[in-house]
Amino acid sequence: MAREISSVGVIGLGTMGAGIAEVLARSGVSVVAVEIDDDGVHRGRGHLEHSTERAVSGGKLDADGRDALLGRIRYTTSLTELSDVDLVIEAIPENLEAKTDVFAELDKITGPDTIFVSNTSSLSITEIGVRTARPGKVVGMHFFNPAPILKLVEIVRTVVTEPDVITDVVAFAERLGKTPVVIGDRAGFIANALLFGYLNHAVRMFEQRYATREDLDAAMRFGCGYPMGPLALLDLIGLDTAYEILDTMYHQSRNRLHAPAPLLKQMITAGLLGRKTGQGFYTYDEPDSPTVTDAVTKSTVDTVAPREVRKVGVVGTGTMATGIVEVFAKRGYEVILRARSAEKAAASVARVKKSLDKAVVKGKLSEEDAAAALGRISPAVEFDELADVDLVVEAVAEDLAVKQAVFAALDDVVKPGAVLATTTSSLPVIECAAATSRPSDVVGVHFFNPAPVMKLVEVVSTIATAPDVIATVDAVCAAVGKHPVHCGDRAGFIVNALLFPYLNDAVKMLEAHYAEADDIDTAMKVGCGLPMGPFELLDVVGLDVSLAIQRTLFNEFREEGFAPAPLLEHLVTAGRLGRKTGKGFKDYSAR
Repeated sequence: MAREISSVGVIGLGTMGAGIAEVLARSGVSVVAVEIDDDGVHRGRGHLEHSTERAVSGGKLDADGRDALLGRIRYTTSLTELSDVDLVIEAIPENLEAKTDVFAELDKITGPDTIFVSNTSSLSITEIGVRTARPGKVVGMHFFNPAPILKLVEIVRTVVTEPDVITDVVAFAERLGKTPVVIGDRAGFIANALLFGYLNHAVRMFEQRYATREDLDAAMRFGCGYPMGPLALLDLIGLDTAYEILDTMYHQSRNRLHAPAPLLKQMITAGLLGRKTGQGFYTYDEPDSPTVTDAVTKSTVDTVAPREVRKVGVVGTGTMATGIVEVFAKRGYEVILRARSAEKAAASVARVKKSLDKAVVKGKLSEEDAAAALGRISPAVEFDELADVDLVVEAVAEDLAVKQAVFAALDDVVKPGAVLATTTSSLPVIECAAATSRPSDVVGVHFFNPAPVMKLVEVVSTIATAPDVIATVDAVCAAVGKHPVHCGDRAGFIVNALLFPYLNDAVKMLEAHYAEADDIDTAMKVGCGLPMGPFELLDVVGLDVSLAIQRTLFNEFREEGFAPAPLLEHLVTAGRLGRKTGKGFKDYSAR
C-alpha cells in the first residue's frame, strides 16, 4: 500500500516551482515553499496569486477555494523549515552542482524516509541521487509547463531507486490528478527526447532558409494538428532552456540530430531567449507576453501577378484525387476529372457525390450548393480533354515513372501557360518537370488527406519554377480556403521532413526497451498536447508508407539519425502494416 504524503517542500518558485506548489495545494497538500531570498519569495507569491486569480476569472476556482489553496502554502527562505515534510520537490534552474548542493543540505535537515524529488527535464537523476546519502529515495518527477494545466508527469527511476518509492510517488501523482508514466534515467526522458530533436530540426530548416518561420509553424499546426508550431513553441520554452536540454541530450546520445543548431547559440548570445525576453524567433509586445507584434499571417514569398485560373483538371481517381476534385468544385471551379477508364471516372464522381451528400446531411452544405458542385465536374478518359484547362493537378500513384508519363502526356496536350502541379508527398518535383518541355510551369502542390477537411497545402518550388506559377497556386489556395506554405524541392518538404524523424526516434526508443508504446503515446499526447501518439499515428499512416518515407529522407540527406529503425523494417517484413492489416505496433484485430 502506498504511503500517505501530506506535506511537501517545493524549492524554487519560478514558473515551474510555483505551478507545482499550486498543483499540490489545490489537492489539499500542505506546502512549504522555499526561495533563495525575500525577492524570490515575493516573485513566487506573485506567480501563484496571478495564476489562481486567472483560475477564478475563468470559473475554474471560486474565491473561497482560492483562499483555501493559498492558505496551504507557507513561504520561507530557509531549508531548515523542511525538516518535517514527507517529500521535497526541487525545481531550481538546470544546474547539476546547484541541485546536488541543495540535496546535500537536505540530507542533514530531513528525516531518513523523506523522498527527494527533482523536477529536472534533462539532467541525470542517477548523478543527482548518488551525491546524496539516500540514493534509493531519489526520483525524478518531471512536471510539464504549465503544471496546473498539463496532466503528464514523467516519473524517472534510477537503477538504485527503491521500488516502494516509485509506488509511493506514482500514487501521489495520481492523487494530484496527473497521468504518470514511469521510465528509466536517460537524457530527455520520453517527451523531451522526442520533442527536442524535432524542434532542433525545425531550427535547422529555418537557419538554412528552407522555409520561413510562419510556414514552418503553420505546416505543423495545419498539417499535423499540433497546438503550436515548433518555433513558436521554442519561444515559449525559452531558447536557453532548449539549448541546455539539447546539449545534455547530445552529450549522452552523441546523436548529431541532438547537437544544438548554431542559430540557437547565436540568438542566446544576443539575448533573444523567446517570450521571457520579449523576442526570440518572433517579437512580442513585452516580456512574458504571448502577443506577437511581427507576425506575418500570409506566407512570405515574392509575389507577382498570378495567372488566371477558371478551369482545373485533376488526373487520378484515388482518395486524394477525389478529395481535390471536391475541393475545387465546391469553390466554383469547372473541373475535368481524368481517369484511365469511363468506369473509374464514374466511380470517382460517385464518391464525390457521396461526400457532398454527407455534408448536406450534417448541415455543412445546402442541397443546391451540392448539386451545383456536382454539376461542375466533367469526367474524362482522354488527356486531350484537358487541353484548355488553366491548372492541372496530378494525383496518381507515388511512382515516379507513372507520374513522369502523365506529365509527358500533359505536355503534349495542355495549352501553353497552364500550371502543371503534382501532389507528390515524397518524390522530387523536378523529376516530373524534367518530363516536360516547360519545367518553369511545374510546381508541387501537396494537399493533405482528407483534402476537403485539411487546410494545409505545401507549395513546392523547384529551381526552375516561375515566380508567377507560385503566385498562381497561392491565389488558388486562397480561393479554395487552403493555407499555403512554401518550401524548396527536397525530400519530405516541411511536414514529413519534421514528422517522420520524430516517429523514427519513437520506434528506436521502443526498440531499446526504454518505455512501452502506450507510455510513449501517452507522454506525447498528454505532455505535449499532440492529437495522436507516435505509434497510433504510424499505425494509421501505415508502416510500409512510413518506412518508404523514412528511407527517402535517409537516401536524400544521408543523415545517420534518419536511418529507419530496424524494428520498423522488421514489422513491415512481417506484414504488420498497421490498422489496414489489423496489426502494427498495436493489435486491432480483437477491437
